[in-house]
Amino acid sequence: MGVSPAGPERVDAAVVGGGPAGLSAAIYLARYNRRVLVFDTGHGRSTHHQVNHNYLGFPGGIATVDLRRLGAEQLARYDNARVVHHLVTGVEPNADGGFTLRSQGHRWLARTIVLATGVLDHFPHFPGWRSYVGRSMFWCITCDGYENRGRDILVVGHTDAAAGEAMQLHALTDRVRLLTNSHRDDISERFRRRLAGAGIEVVHDRIQEAEGADGLLRAVVTRGGRRLGLDALFSLQGATPETALARALGVRLNDAGYVVVDSEQKTSVPGVYAAGDVTSLHSHQVAAAVHEGAQAASAAHYFLHPPELKAD
Repeated sequence: MGVSPAGPERVDAAVVGGGPAGLSAAIYLARYNRRVLVFDTGHGRSTHHQVNHNYLGFPGGIATVDLRRLGAEQLARYDNARVVHHLVTGVEPNADGGFTLRSQGHRWLARTIVLATGVLDHFPHFPGWRSYVGRSMFWCITCDGYENRGRDILVVGHTDAAAGEAMQLHALTDRVRLLTNSHRDDISERFRRRLAGAGIEVVHDRIQEAEGADGLLRAVVTRGGRRLGLDALFSLQGATPETALARALGVRLNDAGYVVVDSEQKTSVPGVYAAGDVTSLHSHQVAAAVHEGAQAASAAHYFLHPPELKAD
C-alpha cells in the first residue's frame, strides 16, 4: 500500500489498536482482501507479563506478549495490511463518506474504522509497581485465579466489587485479605458481613511501598505501618475504557463509559465498529477479544460490499 502523491493514504479499514482484538480484526480484513491500516502504539493489557492459560491451543499457556508478536507476524504475511506506530489523536467523518484519522501531522482516509483501543487499568501505584503486573499483580480471577490456589492473596479495592472478588478468591484459598488502598471504604454492610463470615480481614489503609524481586511480590507496607505478606495481589481498583476517539465520532457509550456494540460489533455510527476490552459485550478475555475482532472485521467487510452484493 503506497501513499499517493495526490493526497493521504486511503484504506478500506483503519484498525486502532494492536492488541488481540485489533490484530484479529486486521487479519480477517486482510484475508477478505481489504486494504488495512493498523495503528499500534505498543501499549495495553497484552503488553504486560502475564501468561494466558485459557486460550485454546497452548497447553502450557502463552505469554500475551508472545501472542501479540505472533499475531503481528501473521498479519505481516499480507501485502494489503500495514502497521504504523502512530497515536491517533483525531478522527472525524468525511462529508462524502468514510473517515479521516490524524496523528502528528499525518492524515489517513479510511472507509471503515475498528476501535480496539482497550482500557487503562488503575493498578496500585508504588515504587516499581509496573514490574509486578502480570507476574504477581493481577486484575482477573478468570485468568489468574487457578494458578493462585492455596496462596496468600491480597485483594486491593474499596468497593463491593472488590469484596465480591475476595469472596470468589476465597473459594480457591483460605488466605485472603482485602486492602482498601483508598481514603474511602465503600464496602456495604451486606458484603462486610460476608467477608467477616469467611474470615477475610478488611484493612482500611493505603500502600506505601512493596517488597519483592523479579516481579514477585512478598509483601506490601501500608502508610499506617502494617506489613501484609502475600504471594499475589489482585487489583480491583477498576479501569477506564479508552474512548477518546469513540467520543469524537459520537459513538454511543454505556453508563460505565464503554462503547455500546451489538452482536456484530457495530456501534451507533455506521461504518464504525469496536472490539475487545473497550466494549462490555463480553468479559475482558483474550479469547473474547479475538472473537470480537473477527466479528467486527466480518461486519465491516459486509458494510463495504456494493449494494448489489448484499441480501438486505
